[in-house]
Amino acid sequence: MMSTTSRIILLNKESGVTSFTALNKVKKTFGRKVGHAGTLDKFAQGLLIVLTGAMTKLNPLFSSMDKSYRAHILFGSETDTLDPEGRVIATGEIPSFEAVREAIQSFDGEMLQTPPIYSALHVGGKRASALARKGRLVELDSRPIRIDSFEVVSYEDGVLCADIRVSKGTYIRSIARDLGLAVSSRAHLVALVRTSIGPFVLSEATEVDEHVDLTNDYLSRLEQMALATVSDDQLFPLANGRYPDHYDLNKDGSDYIAFYSGDGVLRAVGNKTEQRLIAQVYRGGAV
Repeated sequence: MMSTTSRIILLNKESGVTSFTALNKVKKTFGRKVGHAGTLDKFAQGLLIVLTGAMTKLNPLFSSMDKSYRAHILFGSETDTLDPEGRVIATGEIPSFEAVREAIQSFDGEMLQTPPIYSALHVGGKRASALARKGRLVELDSRPIRIDSFEVVSYEDGVLCADIRVSKGTYIRSIARDLGLAVSSRAHLVALVRTSIGPFVLSEATEVDEHVDLTNDYLSRLEQMALATVSDDQLFPLANGRYPDHYDLNKDGSDYIAFYSGDGVLRAVGNKTEQRLIAQVYRGGAV
C-alpha cells in the first residue's frame, strides 16, 4: 500500500500562532501524523519544516541543521521571557552603535549559552516555562552552541537588526540578553524571522493550500542523503521492511539513503551506515 501523505513541506509560520497550531491545516490535508523540525516561538515567524507520514521519522536529521534568523533586538530593557510578550524585569542605558558593534565580535564560534527559563526544556521532568509561570526558581545549565555569523543590518533608536546563523539548540533570545549585558545594558528580542534551515530558505515556503510536493527535490539537496535506485526484485522485500541487498547508487551521502523504484517513485529511506530502514513510504505486499 502506498502512502500519499509522506511529504516534506516548507511552511511560513505567521507571528502570533504557536508552531503546534500552525500544523492544524497540514493535519487536515495530510492526516494526523505530522511534526515539525524546530519550534518557533509564538511571537516569531518564518520557515518551519513540516514532516508528514513516514517522513516524520527523519525529524532528527532536519532538527540537527544549522538555522539562520533576522533578529530585531531592543536595548534598554530585558523581559522575563526575553521577548516582547514578557514583563520588563530590568532596564539599562541605550548603548552606542560602536559599543554594540564591538561587543558583537565576541559572539563568534563555539561558546556556552544559558537557555531562557521560558523554554521547552525540561527540569525534573517538567517544562522550564511551566515552572517559571508558577513562580518557581528555574536554573538551567549552560550548553555548547555555535554562532557562524552575526551581521549587522541596521541600528536605529536602540534597535539592532541583524542576520544571525547558528547551530542547533541556539536561542536567539539568549543572544539578545547576553549582548545587552555585554554592553553594560539590558536587551530583549522584539521580532524574529527564521530565514533558513540547512539548505532550505524562507522564500521557498508556501501555504498548505498552495503546496506542491517537492519531497524528492528536498531530499536530493541534503549532503547526508544518498540516492539510490532499486531493481524490481528488491521492491517486495523493501516494502516489507528489509534493507535492499543491492541497488544502484545515483548520489552518495554520508548517513542516510533514499531508495527509489525504477520509475522514480520514493519507496523508503534508510540508515546507510547501519543498513536499516528508517522510513517506509510503501508498506505491505504491494509494489
